[in-house]
Amino acid sequence: MELRKRVKPKHGLSQDAPSEGRCNHNALSGTQEGGEGGVSLLGRSGSRSHSGSGVSPLRPWQQCVFMAAGLLAAVLLALTQAWCVNGLHENLLWFSQLTEVEREISFRTECGLYYSYYKQMLHAPSIQEGLKEMIHDNLTESKRTINLLQRMNIYQEVFLSVLYRLLPIQSYLEPVYFYIYTVFSLQAVYVIALYLTAWLLSGSWLAGALTGVWYILNRVDTTRVEFTISLRENWSLPFLALQVAAITCYLRPQLTTLQQKVMVWLMYVTTFCFCLTWQFNQFILLVQALVIYTLDCGDFLTTTQVTTLYLVQVSSLLSVWFLQFCNSMILGSLVLSFIVAALFIRHCQPGVKTGSLVVRLGKVLLHSALVLLLTVTINYLAKKALQLQSDEHIFKFIKSKFALGSTRDFDASLYLCEEAFGLLPLDTLERLAGTLLLYPYVLTLLLLCGMLVAAALQNLSRPNRGSTEEKKGAREGQVAAFRPDVAYNLLHTLFYGLLAFSTMRMKYIWTGHMCAVAAYGVCGTELWTVLLSALRFNTKLLLRLVRYVVPVVMIGFLYYKFWPKLMEELSELREFYDPDTVELMTWISTKTPKQAVFAGSMQLLAGIKLCTGRVLTNHPHYEDKDLRERTRQVYQVYARRSPEEVHDILKAIGADYVVLENSICYERRHRRGCRLRDLLDLANGHIMDGPGEDDPDLVPATHPRFCDAIKTDAAAYNALFTRTFQNKTFHVYRLKKKRKKNTKGSSEPSVTQ
Repeated sequence: MELRKRVKPKHGLSQDAPSEGRCNHNALSGTQEGGEGGVSLLGRSGSRSHSGSGVSPLRPWQQCVFMAAGLLAAVLLALTQAWCVNGLHENLLWFSQLTEVEREISFRTECGLYYSYYKQMLHAPSIQEGLKEMIHDNLTESKRTINLLQRMNIYQEVFLSVLYRLLPIQSYLEPVYFYIYTVFSLQAVYVIALYLTAWLLSGSWLAGALTGVWYILNRVDTTRVEFTISLRENWSLPFLALQVAAITCYLRPQLTTLQQKVMVWLMYVTTFCFCLTWQFNQFILLVQALVIYTLDCGDFLTTTQVTTLYLVQVSSLLSVWFLQFCNSMILGSLVLSFIVAALFIRHCQPGVKTGSLVVRLGKVLLHSALVLLLTVTINYLAKKALQLQSDEHIFKFIKSKFALGSTRDFDASLYLCEEAFGLLPLDTLERLAGTLLLYPYVLTLLLLCGMLVAAALQNLSRPNRGSTEEKKGAREGQVAAFRPDVAYNLLHTLFYGLLAFSTMRMKYIWTGHMCAVAAYGVCGTELWTVLLSALRFNTKLLLRLVRYVVPVVMIGFLYYKFWPKLMEELSELREFYDPDTVELMTWISTKTPKQAVFAGSMQLLAGIKLCTGRVLTNHPHYEDKDLRERTRQVYQVYARRSPEEVHDILKAIGADYVVLENSICYERRHRRGCRLRDLLDLANGHIMDGPGEDDPDLVPATHPRFCDAIKTDAAAYNALFTRTFQNKTFHVYRLKKKRKKNTKGSSEPSVTQ
């Protein structure tokens, strides 16, 4: 696909408010009786509300005004983000002027596969019939009937298709726009979730505004939704951000019992939606479970909080397991094994946090070793019992990435050779620094890490307390030293930051939350207290002044410097241009039987499924061992194999046609050793193409490369394959039936278009 530049005709933030006190008429606020007063869910906690500003709490009606202003700013920023990504998507492709087949081709790679199920549900005679087709699907994988709702995370496509059929909008909103507008609306939800997290942490909605501005301006590193609409992460990450906001609120001190229950339910709903919409949910939740475990070891959370957070994760995963027809991959996930191990060892070792500092540290290390050992044991036994091999390619990738396993494994190499699964490029940090995001983030991180370590040592050095009153007093002292909601967000950004640095594709989980943490550093009290104390100007009035003036100045500077660039980017017009693929899809739709089975690359077949509805041999959803093996076999068309071997492989999986792509057969995008043909040569034990060193155990192949040799029209190839279509990019061959030796048959004419 190519994007051509379009010729276009030429055409002639807000005031701040303190957040102390509460709004009695707002559903987001609550009170708790006692000397400390109330707690506002979007303000600073009651235990600190009377300090830090030196200003008396405002009246309830004033608090309502300021809270309404903050929420209005959140909505405006959210709408701005949705408007930007929608405008960029339109201008990038000139989407509104594309034909239907061009629009569908624009859903590249696995995006096309996911969108095809939305289209399939809309074209079904009824909702019930559509669900039946999903549960008993025989079009996605030839010679197999699979349950799509079990195998893939496509409930969002099912839900949207049902909603579109029920709502009276068909006459004025096309199905594709209903789909993409929903995804872009989730970007608005994402911004609101980050906004609320920063507001909750800092007590100032200016932090939320700064978060939203940073998220929008760092769009290249915070989201890629405008050109990968259907990717599962674009559906799930907004729910993860909402879950983090709910956890942040849940960990605030002095919440009422009702508020705690509401937050628990919000955590469950958002975690459930996150898990339901992304197949990699178990690995993201594993990192989150490690964050919770670390906070528990540092004595930042109560036993009730730790258990509640673990059980929210477990109940969400089990709910998804039930909806996905008992998907064994969930039961065999590492996160479930880890949570069971952590809760069991915690129950068996109730005295971990007793004794002197050295004794406690030793107990924590022993406790962690036991949890790790039990986790591995439970996970191994679970996978053996369930005969689970669906996610083994991910562990192969991790082993190969850190040089702990074979580097010739085909599945692992497919990931390792993609830039998205490599280390985070340094130019990412340069871009983040250019928008003033990196500097306050690093300063906040360094300061909070020092405070966290000091608070953890203080917690572990605290003498044992037996009575309920003493424990309550200890928790209040702990909160005053280091708030648990801040501790959670600090470890969240640290753990996911490490994940982003190790695998670039994971940066989208980190960079959005990074905006909230940096904004908290700018608008919170911790960073400014240290800086002003070092300068010997730490007065309450000055602290309040810099907390509000600095973010306003930063927002003004960012608006002045980057808003014209954003407008220029939004005004740059391009258009979709991929005539070869359009020609191929049109030919398949008009010249081949509807039940014809096509073999080819995963990415192309996803488009064929969407545009033509033909049966596939393989596809990009890689979470199935048999499918991975089938894909490796289909890809032998790009290896050095004999025509008889390739024909036997394709016939065994029911293929009628095979599509060869010049861009793969003669690939130059990757370096030697990472081209698809090189991965196949290595897996087959053959020496790779081109100059360069080869491992000594590799041998020369006995056959030429199939994708190239078949174009010579040699007799050995013509006896088994007939070219039926070709253009500059694609060559399509129909498989013939094998004839017995010494049997002379007429050759079928080639049809070239």
